[in-house]
Amino acid sequence: MSERGLDEADLRILDALQEDGRLSNVELAERVHLSPSPCLRRVQRLEEEGVTLGYRAALDRPRIGLGLTVYVEITVVGHSRENADRVGKALVALPEVVFCTMISGEADFLAEIAVADLAAYERLLSAHLLTMPMVGGIRSNFALRIIKANGALPLSRSGSRPGPLSGGAGRACA
Repeated sequence: MSERGLDEADLRILDALQEDGRLSNVELAERVHLSPSPCLRRVQRLEEEGVTLGYRAALDRPRIGLGLTVYVEITVVGHSRENADRVGKALVALPEVVFCTMISGEADFLAEIAVADLAAYERLLSAHLLTMPMVGGIRSNFALRIIKANGALPLSRSGSRPGPLSGGAGRACA
């Protein structure tokens, strides 16, 4: 991100795109009170600078056959950068892992896993997670009911304005 950071117009654009990423440029410009040409230039700049990472559809997991969400805490044996990197890369390679972050506390990683059912999770656990030699412990937490999903990041709504962003917003846990 450039040194100047995000201004109020950028924040309005990002808020609107988080709410509806399918807005046409004309609709977006109208919503954020800009004319279409400057709005398009700003959107392109936000994309080029890596502030906007992409656009995707939010899906109803049970309707597409992924009715079980599991939050898995993973502890790495022999805390070393190499072991953590290996675990991270192994988790990124699993399509069932839809979110992963390195955390502090008792566990080293927290992974969100989407699978069809308990039997599918057991297969994933047995075939992949438990076979990693650098994994010392796994704790599975099963989602009973999703309260909020795909929430927008609190930008201008929070009352605080982010300053210049330094690169490094992670896209994966590795």
